[in-house]
Amino acid sequence: MSQPPTQTARRKRVPGVYGREEIEANQLEPWPNPKPERDYIIHFEIPEFTCVCPRSGFPDFATIVIDFTPGPSVVELKSLKLYINGYRDRAISHEGATNQILDDLIAALRPRWMRVVAEFNVRGNIKTVVYAEQAEPDYSGPRPAYQPPSYRGI
Repeated sequence: MSQPPTQTARRKRVPGVYGREEIEANQLEPWPNPKPERDYIIHFEIPEFTCVCPRSGFPDFATIVIDFTPGPSVVELKSLKLYINGYRDRAISHEGATNQILDDLIAALRPRWMRVVAEFNVRGNIKTVVYAEQAEPDYSGPRPAYQPPSYRGI
């Protein structure tokens, strides 16, 4: 007996379009934390972040570094990738992007502690690094010192 086709199999993937459709439909997806009783750190480096300068319309490029101690949830990685890719054509300042990423991840995951750092590439002879951090009021677990991204491209 044959299985019914999945939603993805039924929908035709149109080159140059289906990625944008996935980004638009995406939501950050929390997954259950496999060790909620333990304070441990999750570290993400996202070296291909892009957004658009709201004043000039020029693209901005950054590496986003996320460190956090999960609460009840961790994040499903494909949903995080699609969420970050959703900034590609978005007109937003460096500070706005960093703080919005932190706010959205906190709302979705409810971490005990989280830090988001955006290391923007030099533009106009200025390198910008924005740090945003938040913790639960009673959190006393690890807060590792910030380490610049280890991935520097090929």
